[in-house]
Amino acid sequence: MQPADLELRATHGRGDGVFATRAFRRGETVLIGEIACHLDGNSAHASQVGPFEYVLLAGLGPIVNHSCDPNCGVSVNESGAYDLVARRDIAGGEEITFDYAMRNYTIERFPAECRCGAYNCRGSVSGWRDLPHELKSAYAGLVAPYLLEMDAGR
Repeated sequence: MQPADLELRATHGRGDGVFATRAFRRGETVLIGEIACHLDGNSAHASQVGPFEYVLLAGLGPIVNHSCDPNCGVSVNESGAYDLVARRDIAGGEEITFDYAMRNYTIERFPAECRCGAYNCRGSVSGWRDLPHELKSAYAGLVAPYLLEMDAGR
């Protein structure tokens, strides 16, 4: 089911994307995540939900594109899926994005070159493990909690 506040549209050079049909305020939930099924391991379309747990998401969740300058972060909901929460105010018509490192400790199955187009693009889609400390701090409160636990256990 597609929320009324979001729509699926083509992006410039990155396939389909999810776009806001209205403005969202910082801290507002933009998209409620849903788990379609649990997986035995990581795959190209998997989302990490625990240190060694992977799922396929349902709805618009799997279509939301990565950005190195995301307007959303993640918050784990009661089902174990990720809700997308606005990191800043989002205008109507703006593409909804998040940094895939906010949910995945490592990224292994992505093209070598990032195509997000952000001014601060890292050049590749990397996982939480590979983010600099400053970026991890900037994402505080809007990342999967197990990533912090994995960092602490290094």
